[in-house]
Amino acid sequence: MSLWILFQRWAVRNFTQLNGRNLLITLLGYSVISWLLLTFAGEDNLTRSFTDFVYYLFVTASTVGYGDMSPTTTMGKWVASLFVIPGGLGLFALGVGRVASFFIYYWKSGLLGKRSLKVNNHILVLGWNEQRTLHLIKMLQHEEKGNRPIVLCVRPEIENPLPGEVEFVRVTSFTDNEGMKRAGIDSASCILIDNPEDDITLSAALYCVSKNPKAHLLAYFNDEALSQLLKQHCPNAECIPSVAVEMMAKAAVDPGSSELHHELLSTTQGMTQYSVTYPQNAAITTIEALFSTFKQQYDATLIAIDSGNGVELNPSLQREVQPGSKLFYISDERVIEFKW
Repeated sequence: MSLWILFQRWAVRNFTQLNGRNLLITLLGYSVISWLLLTFAGEDNLTRSFTDFVYYLFVTASTVGYGDMSPTTTMGKWVASLFVIPGGLGLFALGVGRVASFFIYYWKSGLLGKRSLKVNNHILVLGWNEQRTLHLIKMLQHEEKGNRPIVLCVRPEIENPLPGEVEFVRVTSFTDNEGMKRAGIDSASCILIDNPEDDITLSAALYCVSKNPKAHLLAYFNDEALSQLLKQHCPNAECIPSVAVEMMAKAAVDPGSSELHHELLSTTQGMTQYSVTYPQNAAITTIEALFSTFKQQYDATLIAIDSGNGVELNPSLQREVQPGSKLFYISDERVIEFKW
């Protein structure tokens, strides 16, 4: 009696929660007991071959019942009726439930941003501004056209707003090592930071630079003073200031300016501003030569140049263009390949 009580205590302690390990032990125990009982009942046709025995258990447990294998002895039929079929049905249901639960958990963890991502050379968007962030992602998708994956990393407790379109990670803080590692911060090629709070944007930018100094970092600030502070610590960071007031003032003096600026920034309609780097192996040329080439061959308008000393808008036609300079132009679509 004491052995039975000890067994009961052991069973309660180990099988209260039927996890994967306990389910495997139960399955093995069920298989061994079924084989012993069927052997004792003289069902040699069911137990002689390991493959036939496993096949019989699966067909019975899944209720498929092909009928090609079944007990032939009276005792074998009782064993199948009282143990093999009831036990198999229960374990089969538990196994299917465990597999379904695993896939549901995997899908749900991705939707809630709890899963670690395996991405490289991706665009990492930090911050959530609802419709503004969704519009930003749509514009990035139009620009990238599937070239680089987009990962959205947020702090609020939300689900992936664009499941199937972007990867999603939720973190407690943009300076959380474990959370940002799940978002693949080390392998991102471009990091965009846009938060309602400028102080969070600043701390996130400084953290990102420390973790991935090679990434192209862009940060949006409402307060221009904070953008200047970030530039002091991270000269390569590109700070995007708020220009709403400037656009309103410009539109007041020159009506239609706001519509013009909107079209230049929009990637989904009308003429848009793009950039391209003049090849390192190309010969020194002039703005006049390139302006003519852009217009005649690509129906594009060259508007600015950056040779490393800042953007020079509407440069002189005689201005030299050195290899490695960045050229800015207006076009209906991005020119995929220039013939220099």
